[in-house]
Amino acid sequence: MLYLVSTPIGNLGDITLRALQVFKDADFVVSEDTRHTGILLQHFEIKKPQISFYEQNKEKALPRILSLLQEGKNVAMVTDAGSPGISDPGYLLVRAAVEAGIEMTAIPGATAVIPALVLSGLPVHSFTFRGFPPHKGGPRKRFLAVDAESPHTLVYYESPYRLVKTLGDAMAVFGDRPAAIANDLTKKFELVRRGMLSELIKWQSGETPRGEYTIVIAGKDARL
Repeated sequence: MLYLVSTPIGNLGDITLRALQVFKDADFVVSEDTRHTGILLQHFEIKKPQISFYEQNKEKALPRILSLLQEGKNVAMVTDAGSPGISDPGYLLVRAAVEAGIEMTAIPGATAVIPALVLSGLPVHSFTFRGFPPHKGGPRKRFLAVDAESPHTLVYYESPYRLVKTLGDAMAVFGDRPAAIANDLTKKFELVRRGMLSELIKWQSGETPRGEYTIVIAGKDARL
């Protein structure tokens, strides 16, 4: 059976009891980064063989994982942080498992989208999660423009290296809207900044961003 196991996004105390039991019962753990997952398993004194599964080796690793599942092995799949399949190649394994008729279930837990959204102070009754924008400016602006007329709150992931550029492109596409950025959620130095896009750009331009960010932007004509 395939278990899709959510893991903490920062604070290890956010692991669930059910996730720990699945790890203990699993025959293999499929990891986006075996070193990262190894630290998590070691912290909870769990020893399991790991299989690396990430964007660059997905074509090679996928058949092996499917073979183990078809043999009746219990496989727990995790991403580096949060829910597997969200902005990582995990969905490819899920799709392949569905096509092969393999039984699976998801173990819910931490994810950056929801806490960033509720902490933003923006409307939460309806939102659109868009994942990571493209790396380059032109494709990124076209990616953002898809939701320029959307009334829903918009949520994106972004790396520290492109944070200011993405905020700038968002302002160019959407205009100066209310927004928020969240970083190090659940950790000691958790940061949430709220303001207009222009204010966030000004704040962040004078700092060196660290770690991945979640960007939350108000939809068009949002009632705040």
